Amino acid sequence: MAADLPLRLAGEEVLLCGERALYWPRRRWLLLADLHLGKGDAFRRAGIALPRGGTGHDLARLEALLRRLPVAQLWILGDMLHAGVAADAAWLAQWRRFRQAHADVALHLVRGNHDRAAGTAALDIDLHPGAVVQPPFVFAHEPRPDPRGHVIAGHLHPVVRLPGMRRRWPAFHLRQALTLLPAFSHFTGGQLLQALPDGRVVVCVEGQAIALPPH
Repeated sequence: MAADLPLRLAGEEVLLCGERALYWPRRRWLLLADLHLGKGDAFRRAGIALPRGGTGHDLARLEALLRRLPVAQLWILGDMLHAGVAADAAWLAQWRRFRQAHADVALHLVRGNHDRAAGTAALDIDLHPGAVVQPPFVFAHEPRPDPRGHVIAGHLHPVVRLPGMRRRWPAFHLRQALTLLPAFSHFTGGQLLQALPDGRVVVCVEGQAIALPPH
């Protein structure tokens, strides 16, 4: 089974990747949302014991996508970070190694509600304070309708529960003028998705993008 699901979105050919990202082949752009770098570190600083390795695991998944697909630009649609940035944070060193290894890829961040420190953290990114129009799309963090184009956004971490299964799986939710991306980070909660009659749901199961039948 292919890891990616090809479809047309606002007249453009795109791939929904089973690793929770969207690829726009004509532009060679990879889009994802809600990376939440440093979330584990922030929880541990707050006294909540969590295993290490979450950021490294997410960056390894992202590296695998960059090896598999010809990517000229990487767009993170909000919440690249989870909290403030400590200069000695282990995740920051991991990010800088990742960035150096992929210096040929232009990186853009549409600021999300967790990205307050993004402008001062020396992350080697182009920071956009609000939604960015890239016709026929509008890249945003929060999923709000926009008359300028088809909105691609994150923020809500949509998940679905498949029949007969207790586990919840991250999902894309596609509507007429809005596509909601799943959270890229494995270490996130999720908002249980109730598909609308005019919507489509594509669930990410073990790295595979699987279209669900109409609700």
